[in-house]
Amino acid sequence: MQLDNRNKFLILFIFLSALTRFFPPIANFTPLAAMALFGGTYLINKKWAFIIPLTAIFISDIIFEIYNGTGFYPDMIFVYGSMALITCLGFYLRGREQRQTIMVASLTGSIIFFLLTNFGTWTTGYYGYTASGLMNCYVAGIPFFKGTLIGDLFYNIVFFGGFALASRMTPILVKKG
Repeated sequence: MQLDNRNKFLILFIFLSALTRFFPPIANFTPLAAMALFGGTYLINKKWAFIIPLTAIFISDIIFEIYNGTGFYPDMIFVYGSMALITCLGFYLRGREQRQTIMVASLTGSIIFFLLTNFGTWTTGYYGYTASGLMNCYVAGIPFFKGTLIGDLFYNIVFFGGFALASRMTPILVKKG
């Protein structure tokens, strides 16, 4: 498949953004969900919208694994699953890229990530396989939700705002048709 300049830019932007995972100022302050939402909203087609952000995340996970052994863990599938759901949320945003809808989608993505990944942690058995254990797992995740929420909002502002600005300044980034 031949990629136009717009999609080449978007793909490069997503892969470069994955690098910021290595320098988080606070726990869970990462571009992951924003990459998924942005990719779902703007990438060439739905297949690429899933492939590009998930591949960028996977490559950064490989680097984490090589350098400090924390790239992969038993409930990792829930992280990837939440990113896939957030990409689907990006499909809903297509043609509706306004401040309000982007912020609501960002907050929804944060909640999806929190619920799904904490459920994944519970499935490892660390908190016990009871309803009480599940609730304890969610309660234990609340301090990390702050970083997720702030990171998602920050990176979505950077991605969507930056792309809107770049599109105004660079005609090759404007979608044709």
